[in-house]
Amino acid sequence: MNASATDKDMPLREDIRFLGRILGDTLREQEGEDIFQLIEGIRQTAIRYRRGEDKTARSMLEHSLDGLTPEHTIAVVRAFSYFSHLCNIAEDLHHNRRRIAYSQAGAPPREGSVALALRRIKQAGVKAETLKAFFERALISPVLTAHPTEVQRKSVLDCHLMIANRLGERTRLALTPEERAENEASLRRAILTLWQTNELRTFKLRVHDEIENGLSYYRYTFLREVPRLCAQIEDTLASDPDYTSVAQNLPSFVQMGSWIGGDRDGNPFVTADITEYALKRQSAVVMEFYLQQLLSLRGELSLSSRLVSVTKALACLAEQSPETSDSRLEEPYRRAITRIYTRLEHTATHLTHGVQEAPASRPDPYLTVAEFAADLDVLEDSLQRHGSGLLAGGRLRLLRRAVSSFGFHLAPLDLRQHSEVHENTVAELFTQAGTGVDYRILDEHQRIEVLARELSSPRLLRSPFSQYGKAVQKELDTFDMAAELHRRLGPEALPNYIISKTDSVSDMLEVALLMKEVGLLVPGNTPRLAMNIIPLFETIGDLRGCSAIMEHLFELPIYQKLLNSRQNSQEVMLGYSDSNKDGGFLTANWELYKAEKALVQVFADHGIEMRLFHGRGGSVGRGGGPSYYGILAQPAGSVNAQIRLTEQGEVIASKYSDPGIGRRNLETLVAATIEATLLDRDRDLQGREQFYEIMEELSGYSFRRYRELVYETPDFNQFFREATPVSEIAELNIGSRPASRKQSDRIEDLRAIPWVFSWGQSRMIIPGWYGFGTAVENFRSRRADGLSQLQQMFQTWPFMQALLSNMDMVLAKTDLGIAGRYAGLVSDPDLRQRVFSEIEREFHLTTEALWNITGQNEFLETNPTLARSIRERSPYLDPLNHLQVDLLRSFRAGHSEEAVKRAIYLTINGVSAGLRNSG
Repeated sequence: MNASATDKDMPLREDIRFLGRILGDTLREQEGEDIFQLIEGIRQTAIRYRRGEDKTARSMLEHSLDGLTPEHTIAVVRAFSYFSHLCNIAEDLHHNRRRIAYSQAGAPPREGSVALALRRIKQAGVKAETLKAFFERALISPVLTAHPTEVQRKSVLDCHLMIANRLGERTRLALTPEERAENEASLRRAILTLWQTNELRTFKLRVHDEIENGLSYYRYTFLREVPRLCAQIEDTLASDPDYTSVAQNLPSFVQMGSWIGGDRDGNPFVTADITEYALKRQSAVVMEFYLQQLLSLRGELSLSSRLVSVTKALACLAEQSPETSDSRLEEPYRRAITRIYTRLEHTATHLTHGVQEAPASRPDPYLTVAEFAADLDVLEDSLQRHGSGLLAGGRLRLLRRAVSSFGFHLAPLDLRQHSEVHENTVAELFTQAGTGVDYRILDEHQRIEVLARELSSPRLLRSPFSQYGKAVQKELDTFDMAAELHRRLGPEALPNYIISKTDSVSDMLEVALLMKEVGLLVPGNTPRLAMNIIPLFETIGDLRGCSAIMEHLFELPIYQKLLNSRQNSQEVMLGYSDSNKDGGFLTANWELYKAEKALVQVFADHGIEMRLFHGRGGSVGRGGGPSYYGILAQPAGSVNAQIRLTEQGEVIASKYSDPGIGRRNLETLVAATIEATLLDRDRDLQGREQFYEIMEELSGYSFRRYRELVYETPDFNQFFREATPVSEIAELNIGSRPASRKQSDRIEDLRAIPWVFSWGQSRMIIPGWYGFGTAVENFRSRRADGLSQLQQMFQTWPFMQALLSNMDMVLAKTDLGIAGRYAGLVSDPDLRQRVFSEIEREFHLTTEALWNITGQNEFLETNPTLARSIRERSPYLDPLNHLQVDLLRSFRAGHSEEAVKRAIYLTINGVSAGLRNSG
């Protein structure tokens, strides 16, 4: 590492040492000197192990728990878990600090910034009209989901935020000695509180809890930072003479989304009542924010009518105010805001409690968010007209932006259910209606014919006098609730319906029929559809067939008419998780790329606007990795100014619990969407057809290698379940959804989330790399110039660059030494040897292939920041893995007392924090 990099990282190392010292002092005070010395000894041993300075270090780590009582074991595990968390806090603060210093130094715009994206498109000759058209149709939408890899309690996250804020003050503010002492005392109190807070939930997480956890990120970050980001981009455009016109009336193009409370696929606890609760809570949170901002704005705008001349519209608002005291008569803005406040307050009650009529003493509620926005526009217009634009550009500007972004519903909530459930529901409707149609025995062609006929008919299949099965009634209740919520909150609150495991045209038409039954689809010559029906293609087979399904769908006259009512726009969701579990890392990524290419062509042929929704997880094995490069790696025409992507698990906390980092991550999504749409490097790629042929060949080799290991190796399932903590993860209270879709131990039925999460805990992490090494070896054995071709692909093709960059990160976090200890948990020595030897062999092949193609000599050579991050946290992460192995062995040997189980769960928590993107 060069001296410059060392100097830049010095504040980070100082922060880590400072927090570590406070935690150490806390340990001494709370657990005693002996436990502190034991923990410090393990940490120093881990450092020597990583540096290769002591050949006995590994053995010492492996015996770390020998002779410890269960209580002392928990203290050791907690200590290393919290070391990891504090390291994360310091690292996040350092990233913010570097970003601010970089900006203040007048340095060139950084990679992933909107300023750099705008500079690049300007250099490429993109005109203002083209950029304006981009923003007019732009939609960048991160969608929060409740997938169970976020193991942190909200109480713990709140402590983390307190520590982060206090630590930030030490570098951000010029503190006096007294203030600095108080700051340290405050940090010590926060870390003591953290130590004395139970970081594990004592109950299974309910959907209500997941909803509240998700909403906390709006309070932490989104409600303030989304408007600030849009305003920042507006200012950047306004300052550029070539793009000034684009800044005028710039729409709000960043829109948060949510699945929490609407995702029913495999989760029996998400009911119609839960969906209603989720939207009510969302509305309550955004209304609370608006009301708080109005109170603050009223305090700020004390302008006197003796000194400024307000517009007639503003004066009219002030006259309608219930505030009539003499002290307010000459303060028209305060009176006008009071009028707005009281109407909004009543609106909040109306939306969350269904109040239909206002008491005579209260003003009518706003019927639409546009009415509320119009009143705020009156404030802005009046301020501008009497020369107070500076005041209009402060809190009021951000509030108007917030209203444009969040409305009265905060975020669109998606509904999701498995296609099989819809099939069963539709079949029962046909049976109960006495149609004579036995839907289950019909082939696909017959189903399409029957469904198309019903969609065109004004009659309903459902009867209030029929008794439906419990599962069917639950689905019908959900559709009823969706229709009611559309009437109460507007269609923007519940705009999307996603169909898991879509593998036929009839899967789409079934949902359309269920919408018709509740009035969300109105039939006729010009039928109207009130929600977007979105297919989710997940497995390798589904990805390969998705373009043919969409082609057939678009050719149906009834669906063409439905699309006309949705502005001729269709969204498609692609699943990264199940495709990876099905076919491995390389094949999943390549099949996703091919699916997108094929979809782009089909949509273009039919003149339909396409929006892709990327179902990514936090880990590379579930489509994770840096979002900026991931978006740039999409095939030509697939982004097109609009993108939605899921944000899942512990990644939500790492990206969005800190406001500064949250805004930076949102800006990265915007910058990548601008570049991917307006520069589209993939379209101009030289030799791309040959690259596609090579990738197809590599994918075939990788697919076979992966399937041989996971699905064809005898007793591989036993190896997986004994060499990872998957069974223990299923018992951890980290999500409301069951770990498997069915009551089964088969890998096919296991959800992709615990699959990937478990491999991450064991440090094998095969979903992020397995099969690539064999693919390259086979390819090179058949082509004399194979390596040079792969090197050219890496040097010129964004897809290949993103693929190998993500794999590089996973390989850097993989540790065969630690993985070997997990393999040692497998009871059958022959099985252990057979499987782990294959994993070792593939790891070495993959590492060699990566380095040969990229020219690297070590992992993360081109990403020193991440390399440093992994190096800094290893002394805290490695002991947790070793402790986890010992605890698993003890637990499975029959020592199932509560303290052992709790210690295992704590190690899972700590390892997840140390890896940062494990789920």
